Amino acid sequence: MNQYKADNFHNQNNWSKLIDQTDREIINLLKQNSRLQWQEIGERVHLTGQAVANRVRRLEQIGVIKGFTVSVDESIHGKHLEAFVTVFMKTTDHSRFQKFIGKHSLIEEAHRVSGEGCYLLKVQANDHAELTNFLDEILEFGNYRVNLSIKKITEKLISLSPFNDDKPPET
Repeated sequence: MNQYKADNFHNQNNWSKLIDQTDREIINLLKQNSRLQWQEIGERVHLTGQAVANRVRRLEQIGVIKGFTVSVDESIHGKHLEAFVTVFMKTTDHSRFQKFIGKHSLIEEAHRVSGEGCYLLKVQANDHAELTNFLDEILEFGNYRVNLSIKKITEKLISLSPFNDDKPPET
């Protein structure tokens, strides 16, 4: 890990010291559409395209921008069933289960959680049979509780407070 990144970004409060308002504006534009060209972003934040590229590269190097992604409609790939699985481990050896999580193609997200259960998994399956087979595999590690999604209400990229720009623009 980059030493600069390790030293400065374990504490979120340090972000505000290393990024300015222009960086925040660039981040918010990229969150809305990560395919924007540097030149277009530059026009909006009053910089050249090259200056935007340099800022984005720096934000990546220091760990503020972790990557660029695409949001895909999983139903196009036949994944019509979305489930949230809470796993209750029957052992304290979590490393084998975490390897299982990393290799299983149905798991879209995995979180180690506090409170009820040990893990929360977001799973995309083709049908109930595929989900049932997956749940049978989970039994090797512990018990589970399943909640099926019946309708996705919203999908957002959540802002961390240093990047939260929910305030109305100043006029």
